[in-house]
Amino acid sequence: MGLEARKFDYAYIQEPEIPRLPESEPDVQPSRRRKIFTKGEKILFIIFAAGIAMFAVFLLQAQSSVNATNKEIQLIQQDIAETSKQNTDLSIQVREKSTYERIWGKAQELGLTLNEKNVKVVPGQ
Repeated sequence: MGLEARKFDYAYIQEPEIPRLPESEPDVQPSRRRKIFTKGEKILFIIFAAGIAMFAVFLLQAQSSVNATNKEIQLIQQDIAETSKQNTDLSIQVREKSTYERIWGKAQELGLTLNEKNVKVVPGQ
Protein backbone atom coordinates (compact mmCIF):
# COMPACT_ATOMS: atom_id res chain seq x y z
CA MET A 1 0.00 0.00 0.00
CA GLY A 2 2.76 2.28 0.67
CA LEU A 3 4.29 1.35 -2.66
CA GLU A 4 1.39 2.71 -4.57
CA ALA A 5 1.87 6.13 -3.10
CA ARG A 6 5.45 6.32 -4.30
CA LYS A 7 5.32 6.90 -7.96
CA PHE A 8 8.52 8.18 -9.46
CA ASP A 9 8.51 10.40 -12.45
CA TYR A 10 11.58 9.37 -14.37
CA ALA A 11 11.28 12.16 -16.90
CA TYR A 12 12.49 14.73 -14.34
CA ILE A 13 15.51 12.87 -13.10
CA GLN A 14 18.65 14.54 -14.40
CA GLU A 15 21.75 12.64 -15.23
CA PRO A 16 25.02 14.11 -14.15
CA GLU A 17 26.93 15.84 -16.90
CA ILE A 18 30.29 14.48 -17.95
CA PRO A 19 32.86 17.23 -18.08
CA ARG A 20 34.25 17.67 -21.56
CA LEU A 21 37.79 18.53 -22.38
CA PRO A 22 38.43 21.62 -24.40
CA GLU A 23 38.48 20.88 -28.06
CA SER A 24 42.09 20.54 -28.92
CA GLU A 25 43.51 18.24 -31.53
CA PRO A 26 42.01 14.88 -30.76
CA ASP A 27 44.30 11.90 -30.78
CA VAL A 28 43.93 10.47 -34.24
CA GLN A 29 43.99 6.74 -34.09
CA PRO A 30 43.84 4.72 -37.24
CA SER A 31 40.31 3.57 -37.63
CA ARG A 32 40.20 -0.11 -37.13
CA ARG A 33 37.23 -1.09 -39.17
CA ARG A 34 36.22 -4.68 -39.01
CA LYS A 35 37.28 -6.31 -42.24
CA ILE A 36 34.58 -8.14 -44.14
CA PHE A 37 36.79 -11.07 -45.11
CA THR A 38 39.86 -12.30 -43.35
CA LYS A 39 43.08 -13.10 -45.15
CA GLY A 40 42.39 -16.85 -44.90
CA GLU A 41 38.91 -16.43 -46.38
CA LYS A 42 40.34 -14.42 -49.28
CA ILE A 43 42.87 -17.17 -49.97
CA LEU A 44 40.10 -19.77 -49.88
CA PHE A 45 38.02 -17.72 -52.32
CA ILE A 46 40.98 -17.39 -54.69
CA ILE A 47 41.64 -21.13 -54.51
CA PHE A 48 37.95 -21.83 -55.12
CA ALA A 49 37.84 -19.47 -58.11
CA ALA A 50 41.03 -21.03 -59.53
CA GLY A 51 39.49 -24.49 -59.10
CA ILE A 52 36.34 -23.46 -60.95
CA ALA A 53 38.44 -21.90 -63.73
CA MET A 54 40.51 -25.08 -64.06
CA PHE A 55 37.35 -27.19 -64.13
CA ALA A 56 35.94 -24.97 -66.89
CA VAL A 57 39.16 -25.27 -68.90
CA PHE A 58 39.16 -29.07 -68.54
CA LEU A 59 35.50 -29.18 -69.55
CA LEU A 60 36.15 -27.09 -72.66
CA GLN A 61 39.18 -29.19 -73.56
CA ALA A 62 37.16 -32.40 -73.21
CA GLN A 63 34.37 -30.94 -75.36
CA SER A 64 36.94 -29.95 -77.97
CA SER A 65 38.34 -33.49 -77.98
CA VAL A 66 34.86 -34.93 -78.41
CA ASN A 67 34.17 -32.59 -81.33
CA ALA A 68 37.47 -33.50 -83.00
CA THR A 69 36.73 -37.21 -82.57
CA ASN A 70 33.23 -36.78 -84.01
CA LYS A 71 34.70 -34.98 -87.02
CA GLU A 72 37.16 -37.83 -87.59
CA ILE A 73 34.34 -40.36 -87.30
CA GLN A 74 32.29 -38.49 -89.90
CA LEU A 75 35.26 -38.36 -92.28
CA ILE A 76 35.87 -42.09 -91.84
CA GLN A 77 32.18 -42.84 -92.40
CA GLN A 78 32.29 -40.74 -95.56
CA ASP A 79 35.34 -42.69 -96.79
CA ILE A 80 33.59 -45.98 -96.00
CA ALA A 81 30.50 -44.90 -97.94
CA GLU A 82 32.63 -43.87 -100.92
CA THR A 83 34.58 -47.13 -100.86
CA SER A 84 31.41 -49.24 -100.61
CA LYS A 85 29.97 -47.33 -103.58
CA GLN A 86 33.14 -48.04 -105.58
CA ASN A 87 32.95 -51.72 -104.58
CA THR A 88 29.34 -51.88 -105.72
CA ASP A 89 30.22 -50.26 -109.06
CA LEU A 90 33.15 -52.65 -109.57
CA SER A 91 31.04 -55.72 -108.75
CA ILE A 92 28.46 -54.55 -111.31
CA GLN A 93 31.25 -54.18 -113.90
CA VAL A 94 32.51 -57.69 -113.07
CA ARG A 95 29.03 -59.14 -113.61
CA GLU A 96 28.63 -57.30 -116.89
CA LYS A 97 32.04 -58.36 -118.24
CA SER A 98 31.80 -61.98 -117.14
CA THR A 99 28.78 -62.87 -119.25
CA TYR A 100 29.14 -65.82 -121.58
CA GLU A 101 28.28 -63.82 -124.69
CA ARG A 102 30.95 -61.19 -124.03
CA ILE A 103 33.64 -63.77 -123.31
CA TRP A 104 32.71 -65.77 -126.49
CA GLY A 105 32.80 -62.57 -128.54
CA LYS A 106 36.28 -61.65 -127.25
CA ALA A 107 37.52 -65.18 -127.93
CA GLN A 108 36.27 -65.03 -131.53
CA GLU A 109 37.94 -61.61 -131.99
CA LEU A 110 41.23 -63.17 -130.95
CA GLY A 111 40.73 -66.10 -133.39
CA LEU A 112 39.92 -68.79 -130.87
CA THR A 113 37.52 -71.60 -131.71
CA LEU A 114 35.45 -73.83 -129.51
CA ASN A 115 37.00 -77.27 -129.10
CA GLU A 116 34.77 -79.53 -127.02
CA LYS A 117 37.69 -81.75 -126.04
CA ASN A 118 39.58 -78.91 -124.31
CA VAL A 119 36.61 -77.52 -122.39
CA LYS A 120 36.74 -78.03 -118.64
CA VAL A 121 33.81 -77.12 -116.46
CA VAL A 122 34.77 -75.19 -113.36
CA PRO A 123 32.16 -74.92 -110.63
CA GLY A 124 30.97 -71.35 -110.23
CA GLN A 125 31.07 -69.31 -107.09
